[in-house]
Amino acid sequence: MNVAIILVGNKSDLKDVREVSIAEGKALAKEEGLIFTETSALDSSNVAAAFQKVIKEIYNILSRKVMISQEFNKQDVPLVGSGKTRIVN
Repeated sequence: MNVAIILVGNKSDLKDVREVSIAEGKALAKEEGLIFTETSALDSSNVAAAFQKVIKEIYNILSRKVMISQEFNKQDVPLVGSGKTRIVN
């Protein structure tokens, strides 16, 4: 839940020698809870987009953590002393 993992199918420019279909890649990624994309280093297609997807997922994870933390802090938890002076005999 706290890790962003991406499954990247590389060499998408070599469609004639494909060993794994897009559907297989997407299915595996979905089964394992991963982000999926295909790239080609040769023509640079989707390389930047792959990094952007991971960065977006990291941002989403951190945002959820912040929201959970803020909700936890909003709970009415009485503070010790509540800022009042008490004299005990």
